[in-house]
Amino acid sequence: MGKDVIIALDFDSREKTLAFLDRFTEEKPFVKVGMELFYAEGPAIVREIRRRGHRIFLDLKLHDIPNTVRKAMAALSALDVDIINLHAAGTAAMMTAALEGLTRPDGTRPLLIAVTQLTSTDQERMERELLIHAPLEEVVLSYAANAAAAGLDGVVCSPLEAGAIHRRCGADFLTVTPGVRFAGGDAGDQKRVTTPAKARELGSDYIVMGRPITQAEDPVAAYRRCVKEFVG
Repeated sequence: MGKDVIIALDFDSREKTLAFLDRFTEEKPFVKVGMELFYAEGPAIVREIRRRGHRIFLDLKLHDIPNTVRKAMAALSALDVDIINLHAAGTAAMMTAALEGLTRPDGTRPLLIAVTQLTSTDQERMERELLIHAPLEEVVLSYAANAAAAGLDGVVCSPLEAGAIHRRCGADFLTVTPGVRFAGGDAGDQKRVTTPAKARELGSDYIVMGRPITQAEDPVAAYRRCVKEFVG
């Protein structure tokens, strides 16, 4: 996999999702299926999008005891997505169990990445609400190192941390980065944000963009602009 833009399909129904994807007549964008769509439509929507030829990042952020996550990953592995994730805060034991569950009998599996700190979290909120008092970047790097040690393929992080993670965990350790907006765009509930061009400069491997594309007057043009700015 090389650098690419992943569109977050933040819709609440099959109809809205497929109507959006139908607008892409020349491209088959890499897409993210998150909690909203998955909980509304279940595994069937993942299979439908896969049949249409899209690569899929299944963003369910599993976080539970190791045995539960192992079994959940075994079930999700059958969906044949490209990337799936969990919370690094679940500890190395949970991440190791997830890998075991995700790996199919033939040894294949989707890429597994760990969420470090959500891009809606900043230093003040992390300290006040989560009682984590180390610097935010240090926390993110520590979680990334734990994920790498557990055998994961990468992490979800802010573009602001991508370069430091590559230096700590290696160039091949993936950084999948939400918190990306066009210059002058509304940051919404995101706290740690950059533009697509800045994310490329900082070392992001994949950027995830939702509302600036899905809510644009011309989503295809917005997607192409994002690809041009990030991939070149």
